[in-house]
Amino acid sequence: MLVHALVREDGTVAADELYDVAGALGMSDQQVRLCVKRLVAEERFSHEGRGRGATLRATGTTLRALAPNADFLGYAFRQDAGLAPWDGVWHLTAFAVPESERPARDALREKLLYLGGAPLQGGLYVSAGAWEPYVEEAARRLGAHGALTLLTTTDLRRGDTREPAALAQELWPLPEIADRYHRLARVARPRLYLLGGPDPLTATQRLTVAVELAAELSRALEPDPLLPPELLPRPWPGTEARTLVARSWAALQARDDRDGGTGGTRPVLFRRYAQIAREAAARVGGGASDGSIG
Repeated sequence: MLVHALVREDGTVAADELYDVAGALGMSDQQVRLCVKRLVAEERFSHEGRGRGATLRATGTTLRALAPNADFLGYAFRQDAGLAPWDGVWHLTAFAVPESERPARDALREKLLYLGGAPLQGGLYVSAGAWEPYVEEAARRLGAHGALTLLTTTDLRRGDTREPAALAQELWPLPEIADRYHRLARVARPRLYLLGGPDPLTATQRLTVAVELAAELSRALEPDPLLPPELLPRPWPGTEARTLVARSWAALQARDDRDGGTGGTRPVLFRRYAQIAREAAARVGGGASDGSIG
């Protein structure tokens, strides 16, 4: 997460920046070296130079992998604003990949779970959102597109449970997801106050806050199926936590501009999240640049 968060718009990560932020987060240089070695071995990054003068360059696969998180975050904020009402449609995906292609089968199953699918029975998964483009892209990449069956229904029943919100309670671990958002709010709130304070922050301090927010956001967002608000308990902690994150990211961008911007080398996730944050903060009435949380 640390390395991904520091990928700049030109696809590179500066080693000196990486070591400085890692140190501020309590990580050792040895941890960073081992992480970089693993990422290079997995062909997620290439490596040029030595030590703190080195440069990491993200592969195309790595850069593409950063985009869905921003897509999902933008969708979550649209849900929070009431701009993505549920149409009552359940989206189901079934697949039958033979044992001889087990790696592809396992990878497809992991992708469906990552996309927020809930298993109904062997090889059958359900989502409350239109996930078909992501599912089909993954299946094509794995050579398993021909094994997919895609369907939609407005009449889903499991045993005697038919009511949509009750189905959601049965199919997804909502208490665990809620706990992750409570944690995200606890992390975001003091950092929002810090960003709204009068003292200037160094580039390393600003990047450290950015990484902390991105890491906790990923921890909460990745296992979240992003169910429509109609299917969630009220109040849902994800809404408050994401509002705090939106205001923190907008405040972080204001700080970056005020205390010394990074221009064309701004991290990719910073740029994408900052744009999403500006839009979300505007919808909830601003307060981004002064650290207030309303």
